[in-house]
Amino acid sequence: MNKLFYYLVYGLWYAASLLPLRVHYWLSDILFVLIFYLLRYRRRTVWLNIVTSFPELEPEEHKTIERRFYRWFCDYLVETVKLRTIDPEQMKRRMVFKGLELIDQCLAEGQSCALYLGHYCNWEWITSLPLWMSDQAQCGQIYHPLENKEFDRLFLDTRQRFGAVCIPMSDTLRRILDYKRQGRLTVVGYIADQAPFWWNIHHWCPFLHHDTAVLSGTERIARKLNQAVFYVDVHRVKRGYYEAEIKLMTRHPQEMEEFKLTDMYFELLETSIRRQPECYLWTHDRWKRTHERFDRRFEVIDGKVHEKKS
Repeated sequence: MNKLFYYLVYGLWYAASLLPLRVHYWLSDILFVLIFYLLRYRRRTVWLNIVTSFPELEPEEHKTIERRFYRWFCDYLVETVKLRTIDPEQMKRRMVFKGLELIDQCLAEGQSCALYLGHYCNWEWITSLPLWMSDQAQCGQIYHPLENKEFDRLFLDTRQRFGAVCIPMSDTLRRILDYKRQGRLTVVGYIADQAPFWWNIHHWCPFLHHDTAVLSGTERIARKLNQAVFYVDVHRVKRGYYEAEIKLMTRHPQEMEEFKLTDMYFELLETSIRRQPECYLWTHDRWKRTHERFDRRFEVIDGKVHEKKS
């Protein structure tokens, strides 16, 4: 039954992806009405996130961001469907990378690279990075496997079609160390703005007017392996077109204070979001874990999080 389900969904996804993008955007307009007005999908979460992230704005400005977000979100959904079969040349026209000479320089000098990303603009299309690079390094992205194995397989097939491998979050360090032992340089993207589980909280930083629990695993891996660290600053040029500028954060992470890289990343991501706030994933309940609740329930001993005994 699982195989039958996989081939059925795969066939439907594949067939839908063959439609021209202009048709996908017509469908996106219809989807917007359905999601925004009828289903009201996560409207409360989106509104609360926007209002608390931009308290300096007027209510009408909040409403504008909200509506624009849902329009972009529907575009993101159909663009992800199109990713299944989009032609590589068309992909390169629609997802443009700038500043790659900085990565090339690091690779030429034998240094692997870590790329900070966010749930901002179309992060699925960032998997097309190998189309812009030589084969001197293995490109990849860290991902959280889906509970449904068949859906997970579908997304893996789609995300890896341009040559970037998907690395499960729990297996990140081991896989990258394996590449290093093989003498293979890596360029790996980390979407590092998720809300960490309670026992993975080791640092808090200001982000969009919130005291925010953040993941610091990207920084720890970069420091351990002395990788060059970049921020991928994406912006939406127009519907269906994005540009990603590669910005160097440091080539010497081991020389930086602990959590400095993580703080820098969230500062850069906030700057990007403020430029085009409608392109951030506001449906995510990003601030569900508060510092107050953490202090009440947990304590940090020797760098590890432990639940307090009652």
